[in-house]
Amino acid sequence: MANICQIGAGMIGQAMAIDLAANHNVSLGDLNIKSIKDKIKNHPSIKVSKIDVLNQKEILTFIKGADIVLLAVPGFLGFNALKTIIECGKNVVDISFSPENIMDLNDIAVQNNITAIFDAGVAPGIPNYLFGYHNSFEKITNFKYYVGGLPKFPKKPFNYKAPFSPIDVIEEYIRPARMMVSGKEITKPALSEIERLSFNDSIELEAFNTDGLRSLLKTMSHVKNMSEKTLRYPGHAKLIKSYIEKEILQTDVTIKNLFKEWKLKPGEYEFTILRVEMQTKNKIIRYDLYDEYDESSQTTSMARTTGYTATATINLILEKLFFGKGVFPPELVSKNKMVYDFILNYLSERNVKISKYI
Repeated sequence: MANICQIGAGMIGQAMAIDLAANHNVSLGDLNIKSIKDKIKNHPSIKVSKIDVLNQKEILTFIKGADIVLLAVPGFLGFNALKTIIECGKNVVDISFSPENIMDLNDIAVQNNITAIFDAGVAPGIPNYLFGYHNSFEKITNFKYYVGGLPKFPKKPFNYKAPFSPIDVIEEYIRPARMMVSGKEITKPALSEIERLSFNDSIELEAFNTDGLRSLLKTMSHVKNMSEKTLRYPGHAKLIKSYIEKEILQTDVTIKNLFKEWKLKPGEYEFTILRVEMQTKNKIIRYDLYDEYDESSQTTSMARTTGYTATATINLILEKLFFGKGVFPPELVSKNKMVYDFILNYLSERNVKISKYI
C-alpha cells in the first residue's frame, strides 16, 4: 500500500481518487474542496486537503510524504506544478495536458532520479500506449486517431457538454493543429478538414483537426503520416467557427455562458469514443473504444477512460513495471508487451473495453 498525493479533485480527479483508494492511501488536494463528494471526504483511505497549486510552498508541504504524485489540474496550471514536483524528487504521473513542452523538464527529472510520465489520459494517452507498443516490433507508415466525449442526448445549439475543463476545450478550438504529412511536420487550422464518420452503426459524428499529437511529433517523427481529430455531432464545428470569426469565442461573457451551457449535470448520460488506426505495408490495425456513463458508480465515461488510464500508469510505476528515469510520454513507456498488457488489462477490469481489429 503506497502513499499517493493527488493534486486536482475535479470530475476526473475524484474518480481517480476513489479508484486509487481501493489499494492505497490517498491524500487529495484541491483549492475547491466544497465540490468534493461526501463519499470521497468520508472514505477511510482518502484525506482531503485544501491546496493552492499556484503556491509552491503548499505543493511541497502537501507532497512531502508521497511515494508518488498524480497531477490533474487544468492545462494552464500544469507545467509549473509539474516542475515543482520533479524538483522535489517525487515520481509523478501528469494528465494536465499543459501546452508547454514537457520534455524540457527531462534533465531536471534525470538529475533528481525520478520517473515522470505525462499525457497519460484517454487521448493523448491510450493511442500513445498502443502506438508505442506496435512501433517496437513493426514498421508503422501511417497513424491517426479520432476522439470525442459527447452527451448521449444532445441539445442545440452546441450539441455538446464539456466532460473536462471548458478552458481546455476552447484552447483545442483555437490552437493550430500540428501533424505529419509525407514526412514533414505541417500546421493546419483547428476545426479544419471536416469529415463524417459512423460509429457502432448508429452514431454519426464529424471529425476535425485539433492539436492532439503533441509528443508523437518528436518521438515518432520517422512515421510519415500522423494526424489527430476531435469528434463532435455534425454542425458543431461550423458553429464554433462562426464564434471565432466574430471574435467572441474568448470573451469573458462567452466563456461564462459556455461554462453554463457545457456543464454536465449530475447523472447526465454521456459517452467517450476513441478510434486508433495504424497502417503498415501489409495491414491496417484498428482499435476502438466506446464507453458510457456508469450509473452504478455515477462516474462519467470521460472520468473513467481518462482517469483509469492515469491510475493504471500510477500502478505501473508502483509495481516497477517501468522504472526509467526522466520525463516520458506513454509511447516511450509501452515498448514491451508487459506494459501494453498491464494498461489494457487494468482498463478492462474496470469495464473500459478496447477492441482490436486487423
